[in-house]
Parts: sequence; C-alpha cells; structure tokens
Amino acid sequence: MVYDVAIIGAGMAGASLAAELHHRQSVILIEAEDQPGFHATGRSAAFWDECYGGLDVQPLTTASGPLLQAPSEDFASDSFLRPRGSLYIGRSDDEAGLRAFYSKFTAQGVRLEWLDHDQMLNHIPGLRTDWCFGVRGPDCSDIDVAALHQAYLRKAKRNAVDLALRARLMSASRSNDIWSLQAGNETIEARIVVNATGAWANDIARLCNASPIQHNPFRRTVAQVQTAPLAPSFLPLVIDYRGQFYFKPEGQGRLWLSPHDETPSLAMDVAAEEMDVATAIDRLENATDWKVERVERSWAGLRTFSADRKPVFGFDPNQPSFFWCTGQGGFGIQTAPAAAKLCAALIEERSLPEDLKGIDPAAFAPGRFIT
Repeated sequence: MVYDVAIIGAGMAGASLAAELHHRQSVILIEAEDQPGFHATGRSAAFWDECYGGLDVQPLTTASGPLLQAPSEDFASDSFLRPRGSLYIGRSDDEAGLRAFYSKFTAQGVRLEWLDHDQMLNHIPGLRTDWCFGVRGPDCSDIDVAALHQAYLRKAKRNAVDLALRARLMSASRSNDIWSLQAGNETIEARIVVNATGAWANDIARLCNASPIQHNPFRRTVAQVQTAPLAPSFLPLVIDYRGQFYFKPEGQGRLWLSPHDETPSLAMDVAAEEMDVATAIDRLENATDWKVERVERSWAGLRTFSADRKPVFGFDPNQPSFFWCTGQGGFGIQTAPAAAKLCAALIEERSLPEDLKGIDPAAFAPGRFIT
C-alpha cells in the first residue's frame, strides 16, 4: 500500500495534523516510541496565553482558542481549558519594556490589564515590593494536554489514520515520486512525508535529503514544590517579564515552578538537573516571601526553535514532497488546533478555513531559511 501522507512523529503536532487531513485517502502516523506523546507533549505544563511566544505566534494562539474552549461534541465532551489568568511581572527598570509589550498586544486585540504593585498583591500575596509593574491577561487558561492529544488521536483513528509504534525512521529514499521509509521493522511507502518530530527535526531532514534548516532543541525544567506559607490555589500563571522564571499553582500549597531555562541539548530523553531546580527556587524566593519547603518531583522536556523562533510550516523548496511541521518551541500545544488546520490546507492544496483567514502561511514557510 502506498499512503498519501506519512507523518513522522505522533506528538501533538503530528497527531493534530493527522486528524485534520480528512480529505486525503490514506495517512499513517509513525512514532518511534512505545506510545505517542512521550517527549515534549507528555511533559508540557501547557497553558493558553495569547502573549506567550510573541507577536508572530499570537495569531495562531488566538485562532486556536475557540476549539480549545468549546470543542464540537464529536471531538470532546468538555472544554480543554480551565481559567487561570496570567501576570507578567517586572521591576522598575522593566517599565518601558512592559508598557511596549502591553501596547503591542492590545493593538492586536488581546485583552490585557496594567497593574501596579498594590494591585498585583491581590493576585500574588507575598510579592516583594521591588516588583512594581505587571500586565495581566485575564483570558489565560490551563490546557488539559493529555485530553487534547487523546482527542486528536481518536479523531485520526475515526478517519482511518493508521498508527505505527516502535517505528523509528532508519532510512528514507524516493523513487518515481514515492517515498520508501524504513521505520522500525516496517517498510512504508508514501507520496508525501511530514516531519513533525520536534527535537529530531534535523535528523529526519537529513535522512530525507531535505534542505538544512537550523532547529535548536533546548532543555526546559519544571519542579513541583511545596511552599510555606502555602501558595494559594487562586494564583495566576506568573511570568517574569525578563524570562527568568514562571510558576503556577498545582493544588493548594503546591507550585509548578520553572527557571525558564533554555539549555542547548542534543535530541534525547532529558531529565531535570539539580542546579536548574535550585536556580528556580532561588528566583522564586527572591520574587516572593515564600520559602520552598520540599521539592516533590521534577522533570524536563525539550523545546525546539528555528533560528527566528517562529514555527516552520510548509513544503521544502528543494524536496517538494517533504513537508516541515516543526519549530513549535514552547507554544506548540496552545497553537496546535490552528497549526494543524493550516498545515492540512497546505498539504491538500486548498484554501485556509475561514477561522484562519487572517494568517499568512508565508510567514512560516521553510523557504525563508533557504536561498
């Protein structure tokens, strides 16, 4: 059998795209691990925040909001979002940058509020006085990542998408417009190959003789900690404007805390390092009067960015049956619905759906890196 599309990688990017390729006759989703979503997808502390990822990413995040908030009954029985709110905080010398941040995103229609220190105390009891200014996003929400990923896998299965597990891509060749993929113990043939492998994007591109596009994996650490006094459960997602830490509540007295690290890494199964956890704790205790009493667990995942930190969506200019769906960084979950629809339309050579009409696919095309 020759598939129309073979998608390499069954994390959120690959699963959502497989589910949206409903016009194709046949699709196979190829996953190297024992289960889909083992790496970045399964380790995400994801949230939906229209400012996160920057102005270039915001249209994809905004367009993804309606499906995440109110999915159709045949896709999921409940919303994937739980209200949280976000608060970007800064010190006195951050005021100009924060005001520019506020102005740029509100000009794009994002709902934000400017807060002073006393107003921020209503949201973050114990915030130290040197944190003078904040930008609040009232619409920020936590995402149920596992539920969203499973919903896409179920939809893909209903649409007769095949799933191959324990099928790491070992080699790829193309003859007479057909790809021959050695994936695990299987040989799979397809007309189009989609690279949705996150940190492994460069490896897959080399196997398929596609154009070299720089993708950089970075380790990101998260720790679940207990504080004294107990961190309240009503806290928003709190992000240091300068990108030194973020935290959000995980039940009464517990926080998910990150040093917002971006440590270059090989594509691999990464784990948290003690120094990164210690750095996160130090930064939290310098921002609030809480003390971390116990680290309950910690983990790490890889966030992969292209050179300009925008995602890469589109056919390779020099290998036109090779499609890039990569570079989603730390915003791949919150943009997945819109990104999957955009990529499906490009693969199937049809117009973008109405809810994506304001998005220009050329902004994400791989050709921007290739001369």
